Amino acid sequence: MIGASREALAAGRENLDSLTDNTAVDSAKLAEELSAVTDLLDREVSLRRVLTDPSRSGQDKAQLVGSLLAGQVSGPTVDLVSGLVRSRWSGARDLVDSVEQLAAYAEVIAADKAGKLDDLEDELFRFGRIVSGSHELRAALTEPKATSAAKAELVRKLLGGRVQAGTVRLVVSLVTNPRGRSLEQGLESYAKLAADRRERVVALVTTAVPLSDSQKERLTGALGRLYGRAVLLNIDVDPRVVGGVRVQIGDEIIDGTVSSRLEGARQALEG
Repeated sequence: MIGASREALAAGRENLDSLTDNTAVDSAKLAEELSAVTDLLDREVSLRRVLTDPSRSGQDKAQLVGSLLAGQVSGPTVDLVSGLVRSRWSGARDLVDSVEQLAAYAEVIAADKAGKLDDLEDELFRFGRIVSGSHELRAALTEPKATSAAKAELVRKLLGGRVQAGTVRLVVSLVTNPRGRSLEQGLESYAKLAADRRERVVALVTTAVPLSDSQKERLTGALGRLYGRAVLLNIDVDPRVVGGVRVQIGDEIIDGTVSSRLEGARQALEG
C-alpha cells in the first residue's frame, strides 16, 4: 500500500490496539467479525467503492457502515470499520486488504492476551513446512475448482484438535480466500504480524541437525545485536545443508552452510 492507504491502515492498527487494550473486548470475536466484513466488502464491489469515495464525507460513510453492520456484529467492530471508512484511501481494494489484515492481527492479539502467541507462531510455521513437503496437500488446498467449503473442511480435519482455534481460523481464511497470495506468502504475512506484536523479527534458520538450547540462545543474541531487535527463531532441520547454519530474515540471507560453500567452490571451478 502507498500514500493515504498506508496511513489509513496504520491508524486502523492503532485503533485496534486501543480497542483490545480493554479487557472487556473479545479479540477473537473481533477477528471473526472483521473476517466476515472482509468477505462482505470482497463480494460487494459497489459498496467498497462507495466507502472509499473521496467525494463523500467520512461521517456519511461511517453512518452507512453503522446502518449496515448494526445488529450484525459487535459495537467494537462497527467502531473500528467506521474509523477506517472515515480515512482516505488510494484504492477501493486497499480497504478490503486492510480489514483482512486487521482481522488477522486481532487473532494475533487474542493469542497474545491468552499467553499463546508463541504457540500460534509455531503452529503456523509447522503447517507451512507440512504444506511445502506435500505436493498433494498443497494442490488440494490451492485447487481453483475446489469449493471454499471443501478446503475449509480439509483444514479443519488436518488441524482441528491439534492446534488452537485461532490458528485454524487463520489458515481457513487463507485457503478459502487467498486474494492473490500464495499459501507461503499468506503464512509469512501472519508471522510478520505476530512479530510486529512483540516488536521482534522472525528468522528462518536451516541447520543439518537440531540446535541445542545454548546454541539457540547464542544465535538469538547474535542476531538481536545485529538487527537491534528481539529475534524469533523458526528452525527447520534439513540434512541436505550438510553442516553450518543458514539464516533468512525477510529478503536478507546469511548462508554459512557447507552445501553453499561447496556450491560456491563448484561454480568457481567451472568458471
